[in-house]
Order: sequence, then structure tokens, then C-alpha cells
Amino acid sequence: MSRGSSASFFSLLLLVLTLAVTAHATPVVQVRDNLVRLPMAKRFNLTGSGNLIARDQARLRNLRARANAKLTGVPFDVDAAVGNVPADNQAVDYVVNVGVGTPATQYSLLVDTGSSNTWVGAGKAYVRTSSSKQTNDRVAVTYGSGDFSGTEFTDTVTLGDGLTVTGQGIGAASRSDGFDGVDGILGIGPTDLTLDTLSPDTRSTIPTITDTLFSQGVIPAHEVAVSFEPTDSPEVVNGELTFGGTDSSKFEGTITFAPLTRTSPASEFFGIDQSITYGTSTSILSNTAGIVDTGTTLTLIATDALQRYQRATGAVADRATGLLRLTTAQFENLQSLFFTINGVKFELTPNAQIWPRALNTEIGGNANSVYLIVGDIGTRTGAGLDFINGLTFLERFYAVFDSANSRVGFATTQFTTATTN
Repeated sequence: MSRGSSASFFSLLLLVLTLAVTAHATPVVQVRDNLVRLPMAKRFNLTGSGNLIARDQARLRNLRARANAKLTGVPFDVDAAVGNVPADNQAVDYVVNVGVGTPATQYSLLVDTGSSNTWVGAGKAYVRTSSSKQTNDRVAVTYGSGDFSGTEFTDTVTLGDGLTVTGQGIGAASRSDGFDGVDGILGIGPTDLTLDTLSPDTRSTIPTITDTLFSQGVIPAHEVAVSFEPTDSPEVVNGELTFGGTDSSKFEGTITFAPLTRTSPASEFFGIDQSITYGTSTSILSNTAGIVDTGTTLTLIATDALQRYQRATGAVADRATGLLRLTTAQFENLQSLFFTINGVKFELTPNAQIWPRALNTEIGGNANSVYLIVGDIGTRTGAGLDFINGLTFLERFYAVFDSANSRVGFATTQFTTATTN
């Protein structure tokens, strides 16, 4: 497990900045054992006409298109990336309260490891203050099921109990679609994802909040950790976002790190290599590249892998939700999925493979049915991005995004084997 450098200066200053995610309330700061913690909650915004799998697949198309544009030098094609999925706000996500400006205006921002621009203005408008500095650039990002455009500023950002950084890049949206109920996005993915989002400085990148916290000495390590947990309630305090280190109270045992994959386009994100087995011996997905993404709700696998999973489980496609559906008897016989990451197996239990039954109606399902959270990524194995370990995976494991050492880490938690769903 990485806890920053061994220098005594940083060991004395180990400051892990924990951001809480809450949809409506002002965070209550807790300072304990040199950790700053704020409460964090899941946000359900399922008011649209689409379904979770359609939204996740639209996001994936956008991620692929952006990566391919960067790799080939061909301009990003917004129409090809978005397809015909409307920006209908169908989402399950996490938001964090962030202060921008002097004095600070509080904004509720989605936490996203699959993008790297931080911006406000979708709900509450950007408020210019004495610390706001307008740049010469316009900024625009498309996310698959939403987008924004506006002007890029630099400003002071406040996190938690008066902890601030200066000169942070902030997009001020003049137009946005698909972000009802929130004010924007806190992008904490790889910095290079900000390429081609500015104009006219298309080849310039924008440091993420993680970059800025580290470069200004606020945190000792260039990493961010996420801790979620499963819930059967539409809104509940159940997570933690930690910059600069790891919170040992949130995981069990040791953290297993895997190097970032070299396979494109997964290599443009927080991508890793893994294989998946159903039960003791049924291969679902051979060792291949994919990504770990807080902005994707489901756990997506290649089309041929999903077909093998469907045969193994006996599940059928459910037209109403877009998910695979099991009978109660089939669920009782469901076996674990084992994700092998850098030689270590992580078990996704039968309960972890299903949508919370208390929330079935929230996604247009039947209250008495059993729906699986493993879905179709939309392409066959070998596309260079063959899986996404989304929120439904991350709610069962502690995850560390270690930019300094180009790796992603995982550990079990007290919720890995929970029967919440």
C-alpha cells in the first residue's frame, strides 16, 4: 500500500483530505488521526426515459471516441460518440460539495474518474469573485449522456474545513445538458483526458484537483482513494473520497496494486488487465484490458463474455430494465464471479451481482424480480476496452488511483460479502 514518500517531512504532514458526497446536506467535517472526513452519499437520479445499460453504453462510446481521437490525431466526432441516446439524466452516482471562489460558493459536483475537467454551472451558476481569473480559452466536454460548454477560469477551491488550493482550472458552463440536480463535475481521471477540451489552446492540459493538491504541498502522495458501500436506500451516507493517502479503517488486509494497462484505448484511462471466472472453473473473460470508472453504474463486460455469463447463470434479458433477470430459484444457485487482478482473486458474491431488490422499481423493474448488475459493453473481446468495473463493483472493494506510480489498487472491505442487495 502506498502512503506517499518516506521523507520525514511528509510523514509528519500526512494529510488525507476526505471529501464527502451528499446530495442535499452541508458536510459535517470530522478531524481524527490526521484525516479530514466528510459524509458521502449515493445520488439516484432516475427520472429519464432510458435505462442504466443504455446510459452506461453511451458513456462508453464517448470514452472510446475521445481515446481514439487522441491516439489517431483525428478530430473528436461528437455525433459518433453520442449516438442517439438522449441526455435524460438517468444516473446513479456520487456528488461532492466543493467551494469555489473567495468567498467560496458551494457547488454539488459529480465525482468522475473517467474524465478530468472540473466545472460548475449546470445548476448553480459560476460566481466570479476576487480570486477568479478568466483565461483566453473556451472549454467544452461531451460525456455520452450529457455535455457542457463555457469559459475556462482559474480560481481558489476550498475542500473541507478551510483547506484551499489556488489557481485551479474551473470551467464555467454557459450551456449544459444532462446534469439536472447537480452543478457540474469534479473530474479526477488522468490529466491527459483534458486534451482537446480547450479552445484555442487545444494541446494544453488542465491540472486536476489531485494534481493541484499535490503540487501545492497540501497532500503528500499523488493519489486518490474511493470507498463506497452497497445500499438498498435511494439516499444514504455511504462513502468517502480521500486525496493523498489511504484510510485503513475503510479496508481489510492489504491493497493489491495492478499496473496501468498498455493496451489502448483502456490505457488512456485508469485501465488495468484482469480476467473473470464464474464459480470455480467457468471462464467468462480471459485476461484482457478494461477500465475502473466511478462514472459507470454497472459492471460491463464484452458481448461474448456476457453470453457465457448468461448461459452459466440461466438469466434472460429483461426488456423493461435492459438488464439480465433471474428467477428466485436461479438466484439461489448463483455462484460467485472471481476477478483476477495482478494474480489476486477478488470475489463478487452472488448478492453483489444483483441490483438491490428494494430499488427494483427505481429502474423500472418488478419488485419481486432479481436483476443482475453485469451488462453488455457492446463490443466483443479484443476491442482494447473489454470491461468496466463500475460503481456496482467499487461498492464492494476499496480502490486507490495512484497517478504517481501509474497503478490502481484494490482491497476487500467489510462490505465485500454483505447481503445488502
